[in-house]
Amino acid sequence: MPKANPRHPDFPIPGGPELRARTWRAEGLLRLLENVLSVGEAPERLVVYAALGKAARSWPAHQAIVKSLTEIEEDETLIIQSGKPVGLLKTHPGAPMVIMANCNIVGQWAKAEVFYELERKGLICWGGLTAGAWQYIGSQGVIQGTYEIFMRIAERRFGGTLAGRFILTAGLGGMGGSQPLAGRMAGAAILCVEVDPARAEMRREIGFLDAIAPDLESALAMIDAARAEGKALSVALIGNAAEIYPEIARRGITPDIVTDQTSAHDLVYGYIPAGYDLARVQRLRAQNPEELIEAGRASIAQHVQAMLAFQSRGAEVFDNGNLIRTQAQQGGVANAFDIPIFTEAYLRPLFARAIGPFRWMALSGEEEDIRRIDDLVLAMFPDDRIVTNWIRLARENVPFEGLPARIAWLGHGARTDLALAVNRMVAEGKLAGPVAFSRDHLDAGGMAHPNIMTENMRDGSDAIADWPLLDAMTLCASGADLVTVHSGGGGYAGYMTSAGVTIVAEGSASAEDRLRRALSNDTALGVIRYADAGYPEALDEVARKGIGHVRCAG
Repeated sequence: MPKANPRHPDFPIPGGPELRARTWRAEGLLRLLENVLSVGEAPERLVVYAALGKAARSWPAHQAIVKSLTEIEEDETLIIQSGKPVGLLKTHPGAPMVIMANCNIVGQWAKAEVFYELERKGLICWGGLTAGAWQYIGSQGVIQGTYEIFMRIAERRFGGTLAGRFILTAGLGGMGGSQPLAGRMAGAAILCVEVDPARAEMRREIGFLDAIAPDLESALAMIDAARAEGKALSVALIGNAAEIYPEIARRGITPDIVTDQTSAHDLVYGYIPAGYDLARVQRLRAQNPEELIEAGRASIAQHVQAMLAFQSRGAEVFDNGNLIRTQAQQGGVANAFDIPIFTEAYLRPLFARAIGPFRWMALSGEEEDIRRIDDLVLAMFPDDRIVTNWIRLARENVPFEGLPARIAWLGHGARTDLALAVNRMVAEGKLAGPVAFSRDHLDAGGMAHPNIMTENMRDGSDAIADWPLLDAMTLCASGADLVTVHSGGGGYAGYMTSAGVTIVAEGSASAEDRLRRALSNDTALGVIRYADAGYPEALDEVARKGIGHVRCAG
């Protein structure tokens, strides 16, 4: 039976042994659709995160998807175009049950204004990354990635610990809301600037924030006290980062780490410019979006200039993937890209080995299923420090949101081995129900994004989108249950292309085949992508694990 959802009472958390669909493959995908709404930012508008990241294009489209998933046969495939089902085709039992494409616009027309016009006409929707692919698991997925970034910085700059260190950041929405908990888990004193009091209060209610400061002086005093004691602390300050960051810089204060997770990617429906309140912004979205874009870029320019000032004083400053540098450059900050992107700066050696954010969701809704898989992960990978450290920390600090789920940074071979072991547990009745395996779209072979994932590639292949397209086709050929191709990003058009995947481990021999093929081929292609670009870590992975990389001279 579904469980009550205190945050969104009209969107219960799925679970239980009863099936509404004809197979667990379809039931699992249906529950994942329900789950992203249960943990979403504005599910009544089908928005999961990031202002417009939707699970479906419209409520009629959502209802048609639900009906199709309850009726689909084992040898059929549901085709979804930008959040709207358009076909239920006869394929074969080894084919994907759902194939979707979200927000893919032809290159010459892949511009923000074209997207907004198509969106207003109801012809397209932005699926985000994991929102439209029904793979979002709440803040946990972002918490781990943020935590890993902080810990890589700790290793590189601060002797392996952030105790006594000050992190300054902004944004407490669906993505940015992970930052206070991740910073606290990393041992730092973290100050998060947020323009919307309701968002900050929600993060405090769920335990991500320790305190909301009444003013800047109080916030800085809290941070100073925590630093002096080497105490981990998370504090929010209500205000606009474009005003708070410059003021902190003006006072001569230099944080140890500075980043940002405001909705800078969306200047119409996301970012709030300095000097504007929420009510005014809501009016302008309909009446004069051009004013918001202009004001937003001017505001972000101030914001990023302060970040550059911190960088010049020795702070570790990075772009956390919200395209704030791109907007700042368009707003006149010529050297905005002196700030590095987090992927290139801290995580590329991991991605070159296809080590990235792998996730699993207990479709039963039972938390004990995840705890048992936690034990399995600790037993299977005792020497993987990143994985074992995270599993132990997550057990103690990260609350479940929606369907119980977990995420861990695993690579080629490890993902497949874990999924196969879990499939056996399902078959043997050691878990209360099937488990869905997925990953973030920000993965080795799964994304081309010249300002995030593939910025400054070794061979200059930053903007080539062939790789996620090849990945999606490979996943279809491998029989994954759900395969997606998404585009969008800043302004929701033109900035990236990505591929997503879900496979349901329902305990059968056919599930074992799907998991082995899809997960192994997905990570193999990720390694091949970086080997093709000449990364030594990827070439080493090819050699050590016998991955079928074809090398040629030209």
